[in-house]
Amino acid sequence: MDIENLRRQMEAAAAAMDFETAGKLRDQISVLRGGGESTDTSGLTRQQPGAMGLGTSQQRMTPPSGWVKPKKPDPMTKGAQAVALLRPPP
Repeated sequence: MDIENLRRQMEAAAAAMDFETAGKLRDQISVLRGGGESTDTSGLTRQQPGAMGLGTSQQRMTPPSGWVKPKKPDPMTKGAQAVALLRPPP
């Protein structure tokens, strides 16, 4: 099958609200455009948005058991040690 024929079938399926068939045809088109031969893409599934994060392919990180989030530094004392080092001795 050529890409143009598959594209027409995909558009017809989408117009008929048969999005599952249209998606399979889209996958076949992308395989053919990538230089691959016509293969069976029925076993392939697309990643569901949000399944591993906010639409990304990165996993959600879970801290190890027993881990405690460190305290935030006090903004009033941030850099106080560096300032004390810059002052001349009394």
